[in-house]
Amino acid sequence: MVPVVYHPDYLSYNFGPAHPFSPLRLEMLWTLLEALGYAPDPLRPPMATRADVLRVHTEAYVAHVEATSRGEPLPDAEAFGLDTPDVPIFLGMDPAARTLVGGTLHAARLIASGQALSVLQLGGGFHHAHPSRASGFCIYNDLSIAIRALTDAGLRVAYIDIDVHHGDGVQAIHYDEDSVLTLSLHESGHYLFPGTGFIDEIGEGRGQGFSLNVPLQPFTDDQSYLETFERVLPHALVMFRPDVLVVQCGADAHFQDPLGDLLLTTHAYEHIFRRLKALAAEHTGGRALFTLGGGYDFDATVRVWTLLYLILQDLPLPDRLPIDWRIDWEQRLGCSLTPTLHDAALPLSVSSARRQQIAQQNVQTAQRLMDRISYYWY
Repeated sequence: MVPVVYHPDYLSYNFGPAHPFSPLRLEMLWTLLEALGYAPDPLRPPMATRADVLRVHTEAYVAHVEATSRGEPLPDAEAFGLDTPDVPIFLGMDPAARTLVGGTLHAARLIASGQALSVLQLGGGFHHAHPSRASGFCIYNDLSIAIRALTDAGLRVAYIDIDVHHGDGVQAIHYDEDSVLTLSLHESGHYLFPGTGFIDEIGEGRGQGFSLNVPLQPFTDDQSYLETFERVLPHALVMFRPDVLVVQCGADAHFQDPLGDLLLTTHAYEHIFRRLKALAAEHTGGRALFTLGGGYDFDATVRVWTLLYLILQDLPLPDRLPIDWRIDWEQRLGCSLTPTLHDAALPLSVSSARRQQIAQQNVQTAQRLMDRISYYWY
């Protein structure tokens, strides 16, 4: 069984009931796994220390997070990305964020020490946080802090990001490093936050050729996404020869998500998760750290992450979800939920001509990327 890292205090990372990054997603996920009879016996991680956070973030920024976390008003909070619509201030935000960092870091340490091969962190994935500022619902960058622990142990890390938004924070932190490959597949920054992640962002200094971005066209469907995935990721892993994968499994590329425009279905996610598991077995001896990430439609997000959990644990995929669980959460949320694990509906209709055009544009993007970075690989 793949060890699972989780702490109930993850739910304290809470920007308020109107904010899209809701802890209810984790609560729903946990209760669904319980209702399915597959609830994990999780490892409860220690909270990350201040020193752990400072491996990636600046002293000035951490001090600002701590002060705002205590309720001390700071006139320059917005300069650090705090007290904004995306990252509103809440009391206790520093320990809440460090608790989630602690989970991803604990998972990394289990892998680095040889105590585990693959680990699933049921939380985290805060890929937008930068060294000196919060961004995109992310306070501390748990992914980069964990990657630091892995590279400190002498491991080469391939970071793979399937969130609909570009993993800009992780890319920026490791942009000049040759021991970390960052690869992000996301909706193009021409259309979506954070407005970065283009194919010319390939790293700098020793890191040139080790930052890969696949900006996808809006309304990319399963077939085009998976084709583009296969044109880039396996070849990148062959060339980089990683010791471990770190994977951010955002669920917001699903067609129901309100914050993105990609049209993935749960069938695509099932394929992606099985493929990532196989690629880890092929390239890293199975060493892989999986985190969660974005996902803002409760119904779709929880089903996608349930797929991730079941696939990593080699458990059977149920057809229908437990009716008592579904009724309970429909009453709590005030909306209907899909009765099956896989999608019961189809994405919005895009004309055949438009689908072909999107697919062609995505293939061209992948080819231009591979052409651009081949200079640094060969």
